[in-house]
Amino acid sequence: MERKKYSILIILLLTSVMVKSANYRSEICKAYIGDRMDQWKKVLDEMSRQKTEDPAYLLELVNYQYGYIGWALGNNQKKEASKILDEAEANLSRIEKAGYQPSWVHSYKSAFYGFKISFNPLKAPFIGPKSMDHAQLAVETGPGNYFGFVQLGNVWFYMPAAFGGSKKKALEYLLTAQKLIEKDAGQLEENWNYLSLLAFIGQAQMEVKEYTQAKTTFEKALRLEPGFRWVKEELYPQLLNKMKNEK
Repeated sequence: MERKKYSILIILLLTSVMVKSANYRSEICKAYIGDRMDQWKKVLDEMSRQKTEDPAYLLELVNYQYGYIGWALGNNQKKEASKILDEAEANLSRIEKAGYQPSWVHSYKSAFYGFKISFNPLKAPFIGPKSMDHAQLAVETGPGNYFGFVQLGNVWFYMPAAFGGSKKKALEYLLTAQKLIEKDAGQLEENWNYLSLLAFIGQAQMEVKEYTQAKTTFEKALRLEPGFRWVKEELYPQLLNKMKNEK
């Protein structure tokens, strides 16, 4: 009887964790769509308060920290970005020590080196190759991991052309990431990463003047989430203006 009670308790605890995780994913996606980073930060704070060594939980937290750091850097909040990056790297170290999802660990290491270049662009020649190395390790250790290809896309997109950067090559990696993530229908619902990838692909397509393809990409994102503010109010109108001016 005691063993049965113990098993039921474990099941209830696991179910509670799964429900919480689903709620976090939904809340983050809503915050991303509506450009409500105050809501995003609330999720980060709540998740960070949980004292756990569960690597799956920590990996989810790192993903949300990664997204928040990118936003903070894009809005010139370097102090806030630096603080969250320190926390994210500490969490990633715990995940790595647990031997959990090495391909994802390499993906985030690549991204975090990229963030550090934003703090000090003069370090790009030294940090950039490390970002590239970890992105390549991510796809080598997990060829089905779309996120590794996203990081390769990031590296090639932001690398100066003088050092070999290529928007076209970046787009190739991003389209590979899209194919991989779209193989799993469960990855497409309430997933800020998927929406972010579509937005990034559209931007890359604009950069290489594939305007018709970019229009298809942005419209796909808006069919999924009609209220996706970044695409609806900024990227899509920019594209339409470009298409109009180049007729």
